[in-house]
Amino acid sequence: MTGVRNELPTGPQEPHMTTSNQLSTQGLDLRYGDRVVVGGLDLTLPGGAVTAIVGPNACGKSTLLRGLSRLLAPAAGTVTLDGADIHGMSARTLARRMGLLPQQPVTPEAITVEALVRLGRYPHQRLLSPWSAADQKAVEEALERTGTAALRDHPVDQLSGGQRQRAWIALALAQDTELLLLDEPTTFLDLRHQLDVLDLVAALHAEAGRTVVMVLHDLGQAARYADHMVVLKDGRLAAAGAPADVLDAELVKSVFEVDCRVIPDPETGTPLVIPKSSVVRHIAATA
Repeated sequence: MTGVRNELPTGPQEPHMTTSNQLSTQGLDLRYGDRVVVGGLDLTLPGGAVTAIVGPNACGKSTLLRGLSRLLAPAAGTVTLDGADIHGMSARTLARRMGLLPQQPVTPEAITVEALVRLGRYPHQRLLSPWSAADQKAVEEALERTGTAALRDHPVDQLSGGQRQRAWIALALAQDTELLLLDEPTTFLDLRHQLDVLDLVAALHAEAGRTVVMVLHDLGQAARYADHMVVLKDGRLAAAGAPADVLDAELVKSVFEVDCRVIPDPETGTPLVIPKSSVVRHIAATA
């Protein structure tokens, strides 16, 4: 969806690159202080696909997303986008290529939905340049695609959880990037609003070919909505590939310490994890 924009260079220009929106890491270490959270990670996330990053709590999923988006600098190794180190790109150039929805975004006080979404146009603004018809078009399309146009004048902090998530996704869409990083976009949402958000992500990918990388907790949802799955354990790569090739009972036991069966989802045929429970079996036997 990135369009050609007629603007004069404003600073050092990155070399021309062929864009496939492929993110890769090479020997990536991410730390908080002396604590290594992600260690020695070699990973390739395919361009033009939906990738789900899964794993137990505190395994490094959100930390990895922070590293992929340059919010957290590597202690060692590199992160590249189409072969170019993201730390060698200007902030504006990276923001034109990559949109990020943090896990718990902080909403400016009393800001309306439209005003929030307009912030997504910042990477395309030049000093003293007026708000353009192209900027407004991008905002309107983002509002329409996310079903938030009717909420444009509502304060974001008065919306439901699902509506707020849609407003933040609209901001990322207005940024007009072909790569979206979403950190637990379904957190704190009920089942209906989880599915609404994931259906929206799937539609954005299907309609515009966007590359999406998202952190999810629910393995069934990850398998249903993702083309590619990355499984982390203790900050290291446990498995990566198509959900049908990656997700099996042995992996779930090894990574999540849960005995289960993995069966085809009756709706989609994608892997569905059915946990085994000795307590449930005992209750059923004695009923």
